[in-house]
Amino acid sequence: MSYKKTSLWVGSCIALLVLILPAAQAQLPDFTALVEESAPAVVNISTRQAISTASPQTSFHGLPDLEGLPPIFREFFERNLPMPRDPRGNKGRQREAQSLGSGFIISADGYVLTNNHVIADADEIIVRLADRSELQAKLVGADPRTDVALLKIEGKNLPTVKLGQSKNLKVGEWVLAIGSPFGFDHSVTAGIVSAKGRNLPNDSYVPFIQTDVAINPGNSGGPLFNLEGEVVGINSQIFTRSGGFMGLSFAIPMEVALDVSNQLKSSGKVDRGWLGVVIQEVNKDLAESFGLEKPAGALVAQVLENGPAAKGGLQVGDVILSLNDHPIVMSADLPHLVGAVKPGETAKLLVMREGSRKTLKIKVGALPSEGEEMAVAGSQGQVSKSNRLGMTVVDLTAEQKKAIDLQSGVVIQDVHDGAAAMIGLRPGDVITHLNNQVIDSAKTFTKIAEDLPNNRSVSMRVLRQGRASFITFKLAN
Repeated sequence: MSYKKTSLWVGSCIALLVLILPAAQAQLPDFTALVEESAPAVVNISTRQAISTASPQTSFHGLPDLEGLPPIFREFFERNLPMPRDPRGNKGRQREAQSLGSGFIISADGYVLTNNHVIADADEIIVRLADRSELQAKLVGADPRTDVALLKIEGKNLPTVKLGQSKNLKVGEWVLAIGSPFGFDHSVTAGIVSAKGRNLPNDSYVPFIQTDVAINPGNSGGPLFNLEGEVVGINSQIFTRSGGFMGLSFAIPMEVALDVSNQLKSSGKVDRGWLGVVIQEVNKDLAESFGLEKPAGALVAQVLENGPAAKGGLQVGDVILSLNDHPIVMSADLPHLVGAVKPGETAKLLVMREGSRKTLKIKVGALPSEGEEMAVAGSQGQVSKSNRLGMTVVDLTAEQKKAIDLQSGVVIQDVHDGAAAMIGLRPGDVITHLNNQVIDSAKTFTKIAEDLPNNRSVSMRVLRQGRASFITFKLAN
């Protein structure tokens, strides 16, 4: 290629890049204006808690003498090493434990939202503003079930964030977090919405927003913004195996947080709807057993006596398909939908019962503060064996029925080789339903077991230590 042609080719490439680069840059969001406007309302939160420790001046049971260490290492060991009681009777001393988190101001008169776990068990809460001034905060109220806490600081004309709604978010949309990871105030990280309505273990009342925004210790309680500069969530959790960010972070939707904060502000506590049922996931085999086209819904494994569900006609074995026209895809969808219903209001449930769809209207109750466990006692009574399933069952006594609040059922006395052993049944388990039929006696159980179909999913409802669940199995020819 001649020099002239080479120069023309290079010039064309440069011209093309000049056209392409601005267009590519235009596709990437510019967060600068959002940060400048919103960052002043984001605060750092630290807590102090007096904790009794063994005196560091003594060294016993093989623990190191911490007094000679630099302060930063001494604090680490005091915080993490177990401190047993001094056998010489020293009572020890008091020290202050500090935790760092984030929060954001939602009103000009000083109301602040954060996570419950950031301020839990604190004796003192300190809020540091963007201008580095520190104010002592009062805890208005906290809700461990959603991990939301509302604080109040004294002030006027404080900077505030704009509040938005997570329901308008779309998967793939850009979002931004501002917080204090590892104590680095007003750190900004960005990413996209990875999923919506995520249900996490032990968090039944929050349909989390999943993002890939870098969230680390100290970000907890901080705001998650959309591109309009509106807070759409509170950064709450990460999934990690290393202790640091691994690309999975979860935020509490703003609708949930605001509902909780409004209740905390008005009454200091949160009231949630409650049905009084124990539910479980519907897998492929259970779906086949209950006549469903696909695995979906929440299977009712237990209905608490005198609870809202029992009074409304919900039955064990019903599969709840929707609540107030909101579809139940996973069983974990149900708790936060029920929790959002105000106690005393009527909810419409679509259920699958014995192969047919049925609509129920149930007056929702208030979620109790503490649950109650039921225990299964030992068994005695009329014995009946089912060699086909490989177990021995006996009738429940009247005392046992009363103790576990049952009208019928049989208890497993012994498990032999066979289907029962393969599916994990064990002595003491109570069986109330087999193949969608109520078990009122050992004799009934044996008869139903003899007529079970081959090579088709069969359901069985089992109570173990007061907890009910459905299991499925298949019998060979």
